[in-house]
Amino acid sequence: MADLLAIDDCAAAREACTSSTLWALFDGDRERMNLAHECLDRHAARGTAVSVKFADGHLEHYGFDELARRASQFAHWLEARDIGPGERVAVILEPGLAFYACLFGAIKRGAIAVPMFTLFGPDALALRLEDCKPRLVLVHGEAQSLAARFAGPAFVTADAPFLAELDGYPAHYEPATRADDLAVFQYTSGTTRALPEAVRHSQRAIVTLMVAALYGAGLRPGDRYFCPSSPAWGHGLWHGTLAPLALGIHTATYAGRFDPAPVYAALEELAVDNLAAAATVYRMLRASGLETRHRVSLRKCSFTGEPLDPDTFDWIERTFGAPPASMYGTTEVGVILVDYPGMQGHEIRRGALGKPAPGNEVAVIDEAGHEVGTDVLGEIAVKRRGEWFRVKDLGRIDADGYFYHAGRADDVIISAGWTMSAVEIENSLLSHPAVLEAAAIGVPDTLRGQVVKAFVVPRAGHTIDVADIQRHMKARLSQHEYPRHVEAVEALPKTPAGKINRKVLRDRAGSTARVGDAPGQSSQGRKTNHE
Repeated sequence: MADLLAIDDCAAAREACTSSTLWALFDGDRERMNLAHECLDRHAARGTAVSVKFADGHLEHYGFDELARRASQFAHWLEARDIGPGERVAVILEPGLAFYACLFGAIKRGAIAVPMFTLFGPDALALRLEDCKPRLVLVHGEAQSLAARFAGPAFVTADAPFLAELDGYPAHYEPATRADDLAVFQYTSGTTRALPEAVRHSQRAIVTLMVAALYGAGLRPGDRYFCPSSPAWGHGLWHGTLAPLALGIHTATYAGRFDPAPVYAALEELAVDNLAAAATVYRMLRASGLETRHRVSLRKCSFTGEPLDPDTFDWIERTFGAPPASMYGTTEVGVILVDYPGMQGHEIRRGALGKPAPGNEVAVIDEAGHEVGTDVLGEIAVKRRGEWFRVKDLGRIDADGYFYHAGRADDVIISAGWTMSAVEIENSLLSHPAVLEAAAIGVPDTLRGQVVKAFVVPRAGHTIDVADIQRHMKARLSQHEYPRHVEAVEALPKTPAGKINRKVLRDRAGSTARVGDAPGQSSQGRKTNHE
């Protein structure tokens, strides 16, 4: 049987990657499996499992043996409180010893771990707690105030006294979970749902996750790996935590409000050679201007969350020495397009999402469900149970089989019969020297149905000249694609995972009596700054 970890050729990997070879990476089988065992217990002799860089600058390191022991102690702690298999345990903690002990201890016990974002406000938290109905909620701060607000679950502060209490429990816990038992509820950071809904993952989900780990993040034994994404979200949990640990790879992460300075410091201090991050993180690193203060050299790097603009792509390759590899998918369907970082036989192309990950049949289809031709805009879809499953993103495929993203299906802008890609417009906006961040939406227009409105964040020391922005766009795109309305803003609304939240911008544009254009433009209904 092929050893997937030893294959470094793209074509050979696609042929060798089968269900059998993926299962061969683990101790468990299709009947019995436990995610905590796969990630911690079987690697207890390997040394450091996780390093956490905190926003205040300090580093903490935890060994596989220490995390396995702590997880077992927490599993016994749960058992003593009659919190058993199938019951939900919400973990609202930043990365740190308590987070990993509680996450893996719940899974080891057979309970369902539910990681949640630490910056959720009370309304967002209430929606998720009502949806998953946990028996227990673990938090950093004072638990009593939350317990008074939310009836039902028990709230516990996971602090130093809590960890000391765990020391009174046995250091070994024998899991008894089946492969199909639920292990994790994962909430998405998307904006398409009216109410949050958890995606449910079983203990065996780690097996199919390996496709993304091996061919999206390029994980291999010996990597010095860093993923600063929060484990409250899919990328930080599955690709930043579970996947590397399941392969026995030392992984590093970040805790606290994002700051480029400690992230750069971690890259240098840990001699990171494989970096996986959201596209927003790379843009923030670039905007900080701190790259000359640190020695960073990468062999592999990958991004996810949203497309990467060409200028940032070039900056990453020039600054870190490796082209950024795209990893594309959704929480619901997993990663379906990858760029095979570090592998021979695949060219990483600027602007592309990559090619189908092993075992995935991906296409661009029209409204009737038929595959479209080369460079024809349609909806990206993946085969599931013999049927096309639409991922609600627009895209196209080129003559060499590379896929390109054209925005969410609900972000499409149709003006005077022309279908336009918000992503393409935003990438052109970002090429203007005064623009740091940009978002494009369609707003109503009596003549054309919709026209493009751009929201732009200026770079430090720059102001936004609307006419200059429009001239720049007319020179780079078709005449009908330039933004007829431009608004300078201090910041763009983002989801907790860092993606631009265009829904908020559409709602803002639709609920105001003014279009919200840049200074000097008139109220909605009067055409200004366009032909």
